[in-house]
Amino acid sequence: MPVADTFQANADPESDDGTFSLSEARTIVGEFFTPNPWIYWTDFLLCWAVGIACFYLFEFTDVVVVEQMGLDAAWRWPVWTGAFLISAILFYRCVLFIHELMHIRATEFTAFRFVWNMLCGIPFLVPSFVYYTHIDHHRRKHYATKQDGEYIPLASLPAREILFYLSQVLVIPLLAVIRFGLLTPLTWFIPSLRRWVHRHASSLIMDPMYIRPLPSKRVLQTMRLQEVLCFLWIWSIAIRLFYPMGLLPGKLSPEVFLPHVYAMGVFILTLNALRTLAAHRWMGTGEEMTFVEQLADSINFPGKPWSGGLWAPVGLRFHALHHVFPTLPYHALPVAHERLMRELPVDSPYRQTVADSLFRELMVLWKKARKNSTTL
Repeated sequence: MPVADTFQANADPESDDGTFSLSEARTIVGEFFTPNPWIYWTDFLLCWAVGIACFYLFEFTDVVVVEQMGLDAAWRWPVWTGAFLISAILFYRCVLFIHELMHIRATEFTAFRFVWNMLCGIPFLVPSFVYYTHIDHHRRKHYATKQDGEYIPLASLPAREILFYLSQVLVIPLLAVIRFGLLTPLTWFIPSLRRWVHRHASSLIMDPMYIRPLPSKRVLQTMRLQEVLCFLWIWSIAIRLFYPMGLLPGKLSPEVFLPHVYAMGVFILTLNALRTLAAHRWMGTGEEMTFVEQLADSINFPGKPWSGGLWAPVGLRFHALHHVFPTLPYHALPVAHERLMRELPVDSPYRQTVADSLFRELMVLWKKARKNSTTL
């Protein structure tokens, strides 16, 4: 199947650890491990369709609002704002389905993987291969070590490291275009560049110093196919913007389209960066952590499902539960969490993973970092 993942992610913890009985927890939620394809398809396609409609409403606001609907030009800004926010939030949700795909066996959901890549992964320059390294974040021996590209010990670092992490959202959209639009064809002819790009510019990670292991031959084939599709997508958009040939419907204006796409990319990346900062307590030191320590380092936000579902969609507000059972499908996480909270012992460390507020957890992390800044 073209553009399908050849990567199988399964990093469920393998044994009980001290005060937390993994087998007991699995017994409590054992009925929830089967993903429902109807939920995945309906959720993704509906969000994508509405997001696309709002995206084009933003691009052609004057045509729709002023010419076709006959509304006053004063309506432009409300329509622009609403269309931008709705499309950006829905696209953010669509993109984060990549997280689910990494935890579903490679032999399952093959059609969904293909469609997700073609409708979302390729157009947003986040093909599924850039997230293959996510599984290392769930390996018990890799979590919070140098093998985990999704972890930085921010709780023990100065505040400037948080600011640096957040500032990257301003350049990542441009770097993605350079990586797939310019570097990809060069890697076909320069083997040393091919290796460098794979190691340093092919992963969705937090740590800019992370070095990705070289791929297997099978994974490399998938990567190259997805890279080619991203390359062709970028240049097809460039041709449509600057050298229109009348082959595609609609007339996109570079003066509107390019700032629009960049702003949307920054908006989505900023939401995801804030969500990531609140997903853990970042207490690691670079050494291997026990399973209970990893659990205590992770956070659940079970309250406020509507607002929480905006900044942490597709189940990601239950990040601690996800680290206990990475293969639990996102639609089962809320009820699984409720059942665990009801049936686990009162002294279970799982109960310490619950937090009330995104803002509060960000402030806790920031205060720790500021304290580190003053003591250095």
